[in-house]
Amino acid sequence: MMKGVVEQTVVEDVVDKQNKKKNRRSNRRSNRNSSVSASTSVNEIHGETTQCLKNGNKSKNLTSSGSYSAGRQQGLDLHASNELELTSASNVAFSSMPTMHINEPDSVEARSMQNQPVLPDLAGRVFSKSCPDPVVGDSPYWAYTNKNWNLYHQNEGYGQSKIFAAHWSVEAVNEALVKGDAFKALFRVNAHNRLEAYCKIDGVQTDVLISGIAAQNRAVERDVVLIKVDPLSMWTKMKGLANNSAPLEDSNLLPEANEMNGDSYRGNNMVDFGYEYTNSEMLPERGFHYDDGSLLGETSTSHPERIEPAGYNFSNGHHPSTSDCPHIGPSNRLNEVMNSVERLSSMISLYPSKRPTGRVVAIIERSPRRDGVVGFLNVNQWFNYRDGYKKDTKKNKGSLLISELEFVQFTPTDPKFTKMMVLVKDLPDCIKKRVEEGDSTVEMELVAAQIDDWGEGSPFPQAHVSHVFGRAGEVEPHVNAILHENAICCSEFSPESLSSLPHVPWEVPSEEFYSRKDIRNLCIFTIDPSTATDLDDALSFERLSDGIFRIGVHIADVSYFVLPDTALDIEAQIRSTSVYMLKCKIPMLPMLLSENLGSLNPGVDRLAFSIFWDLNAVGDIVDRWVGRTVIRSCCKLSYEHAQDIIDGKIGLENSNTSGNGLPQLHGHFKWADVIGSIKSLYEVAKTLKGKRCCDGALQLESSKPVFLFDENGTLYDSVLYERKDSNFLVEEFMLLANITAAEVISRAFPDSALLRRHPAPNMRKLREFEGFCHKHGLELDASSSGQLHQSLQRAREMLKDDSVLFDILINYATRPMQLASYFCSGDFKDNADWGHYALAVPIYTHFTSPLRRYPDIVVHRTLAAALEAEELYRKYGRISPKENHEEEGAGRCFTGFYYDKDAAQSLEGREALSAAALKHGVPDMNILADVAAYCNDRKLASRNVKDACEKLYMWVLLKKKEVLLSEARVLGLGPRFMSIYIHKLGVERRIYYDEVEGLIVEWLEATSTLVLRLFAHKRSSRRGASNYRPLEDVAYVVRPYDLIEEQDTGGSVKNSSTMDAGGAGRTRQCSEPISNNGIDPRVFPLTVHLLSTIPVALHAVGGVDGPLEIGVRLYMSSYLR
Repeated sequence: MMKGVVEQTVVEDVVDKQNKKKNRRSNRRSNRNSSVSASTSVNEIHGETTQCLKNGNKSKNLTSSGSYSAGRQQGLDLHASNELELTSASNVAFSSMPTMHINEPDSVEARSMQNQPVLPDLAGRVFSKSCPDPVVGDSPYWAYTNKNWNLYHQNEGYGQSKIFAAHWSVEAVNEALVKGDAFKALFRVNAHNRLEAYCKIDGVQTDVLISGIAAQNRAVERDVVLIKVDPLSMWTKMKGLANNSAPLEDSNLLPEANEMNGDSYRGNNMVDFGYEYTNSEMLPERGFHYDDGSLLGETSTSHPERIEPAGYNFSNGHHPSTSDCPHIGPSNRLNEVMNSVERLSSMISLYPSKRPTGRVVAIIERSPRRDGVVGFLNVNQWFNYRDGYKKDTKKNKGSLLISELEFVQFTPTDPKFTKMMVLVKDLPDCIKKRVEEGDSTVEMELVAAQIDDWGEGSPFPQAHVSHVFGRAGEVEPHVNAILHENAICCSEFSPESLSSLPHVPWEVPSEEFYSRKDIRNLCIFTIDPSTATDLDDALSFERLSDGIFRIGVHIADVSYFVLPDTALDIEAQIRSTSVYMLKCKIPMLPMLLSENLGSLNPGVDRLAFSIFWDLNAVGDIVDRWVGRTVIRSCCKLSYEHAQDIIDGKIGLENSNTSGNGLPQLHGHFKWADVIGSIKSLYEVAKTLKGKRCCDGALQLESSKPVFLFDENGTLYDSVLYERKDSNFLVEEFMLLANITAAEVISRAFPDSALLRRHPAPNMRKLREFEGFCHKHGLELDASSSGQLHQSLQRAREMLKDDSVLFDILINYATRPMQLASYFCSGDFKDNADWGHYALAVPIYTHFTSPLRRYPDIVVHRTLAAALEAEELYRKYGRISPKENHEEEGAGRCFTGFYYDKDAAQSLEGREALSAAALKHGVPDMNILADVAAYCNDRKLASRNVKDACEKLYMWVLLKKKEVLLSEARVLGLGPRFMSIYIHKLGVERRIYYDEVEGLIVEWLEATSTLVLRLFAHKRSSRRGASNYRPLEDVAYVVRPYDLIEEQDTGGSVKNSSTMDAGGAGRTRQCSEPISNNGIDPRVFPLTVHLLSTIPVALHAVGGVDGPLEIGVRLYMSSYLR
């Protein structure tokens, strides 16, 4: 209850003092500004509450009323204190689909980026042209004392009282972890409501809600925290979607557990507070690939894969309330913890309408995000304060030094982060000089701040500016900011790492032909995007006797060049993955290796890891071979080439003609060999895919938008793209190769294999999905991944005339899915936890992309160790080939189709495996678990970069077009806003229509119907009517005769009085009609139902005056405007 007392006291103090000040204002001003009470409902949106707080108290200039769109405020705006009492419940119904966050689209393939220029060295540089020298964040922690804070905020109600509870000591944390009284978890914030955060506890089906800044206790996004679960009586009502309705503020919650990612928690969970991330430790990740693109993990590239932490290792369970559960004795601590987990799970099952709540009691590991929060400095507030303070000081003849007290407010662009305070005296010289000169354009500079401290008595963190990127609204500063906040390493490769690579021209050493299988005589080829330059994989096909086919997958042997513990290996591990943006990439490995020495380029000898399978006509594997090889690709095919061959557009009759667009063919092979191989591979791939689906594999495929650039690299449009059969052909064999590699390494090294798991979906959300489908006449069986897949295929057939709704359904089906993650096999003694839900396979790993993913290099080394162990075991003379082995398979006791368990468990076998693991640098269990967790983190960072860059370029496209017309489907309706899905962009957005001047809102809850009526001269008589928003914020209204004129002039809109993204009353010339064709406006009154199709107008928001956002308005026609 202390938490509530602290919250209420602070809020009441602040509000009471602000109200007293307002009473001293003129009657006109007091009538215009409404006071804020501690019981403010969340039905008042975050920005509205803030506005109420900002309207008063200009004399001290602490709460200036200036603001920018999307929430950037000029004044210090102490609304955080009012946030203390905001509740998370809503009394207003919101009819919707189950909560769903449509992810930003992916490009067609990250591999299509591979020929793009590598980003130049950005590390350690300052990106602002106005600041030529690097900005070093070396200022000490915030110098304020409570006295200083009091002097500045004596009128704001803070005084000496503490806002937050003290964090627990290390000893108390460790004791709580051992007893299971509190739990270690990753702290995730709701981007739509920062007062809500969620913590995932392993083994519990529902996340714990941490509501309010007092309960969050100074934790920030992605901190690893210790939480204590509240008693059952304090649990809140679950924001469910029963009866197809949801609370107002729940329409776009974070995916909660589905967004978890980062650190894995192992061992006895003891805590060392001395451990912190640093910028130098948190570096990059890789882009998109056909066997690793789905939200489900591996089966699709239609959705970006989001990586959660190795959640299998979240710390020891839960805290059952002392009022609900007996005290846990010290006899058997592991069982005690598991019992507490089971009790909490049982309690949640007994009360499914309740969500457990809790509070943060300690911050165990500080988030790396603390070191790179991007945002803006609100210097106008400081200008006003400085002028007023100087006048007061002169009048009172004061002698207090201003320099010790002056600070500016820092507003992050990420809504998950709170505002911060930055001392003026600690600003970088290039910024401080401009501030001292009164340069208000400093507010347009995009900067990064590093959190230094957050005391118990401070409502805001204390920070310093660490980087200045440049003017907001320009592409380069925003790209640099995106890379910085995700801790992406952009520096050039060190001379030490490059020195380990051979010089070019390079040839395969002669000794490799003796230790490897020479298969240069096979017809081997690559299939990649036409722009790819780093070629990881190749395919081959042979037809054997008796109806047996031999399929070969050949992967670049990068581990030959990247040896363990070398400078190059360390740098590759730090980067962890290549990072793909729309127009460039940041490679994990030097281009000399990724595009030359290691790339499977045609016509040259290359080192590879190869896997061959012998399959019968029904797709059953009858034998396999795994080994190191020397190959020579005969040609580099694009997906378009392969698709044309599959479709019969390229055949034997036109393959030898000039101008056929086919690539150069190397060696003695003919196009008949390549064309025949691709057609045969396609038939086998269809068989394998059919078997996977019958075995329960789930595949969520939908169209996705991709960006189009002209020959000068200028973005001009986006289109929807769907993967073709050629994509699935390659994917099928890569999946099979990954499964095979996982089987080999997990058998040979059961405690130190790097694997990849995908847990079962969130059952609560899956049931909500089932309920929604049932309500709309779609039968869904989600009892298994296979049944879910079959149900979705039936839905596809039913919705064949409504592809947009099916795309929505597929995107929605991803919501319950948890995220795939890397893990060390030794962390899961029960193999049942190794499974991959989407693929419906018991074991999986990543093997096929070693040029772009560090985990694949680790898997290659483990495979090499298994092969080496076979050779060592053979030298012992203990080979006992199994019957039915072919001659070439004899002795393959660890990697062959028939695994010799007796050999692996024998003394000689164990010695051979141990010696081989040491030689090839296979990490032990503890190190490998850390590698897995780090790679998960870097993969998510890369995903974030890609998503942010796509949003940036979409913003640029909309800025260029000014207004982009599109159709949208209504996903949710309520009295205040609607949630819509814009198919053209593949994104979900909201349109708020409450308190809009000239607009009457009728909400018919019984039928979930919305009616919007337009009145030309409506003026509200309510107090505070000046806070009503203009209609142009909600609707892009054109006049009918403008539409006729537009048709007559070929698409241009002239003399329109509508308000575009830039301001009111501006005449807009539509010079980009290419994407607006066929979209007609609606008229008032507008009646909207769930799943209605409505026209919308998209525009760019922010830039120099705030975070980049994609704004959306209704597209309407009326004579009244």
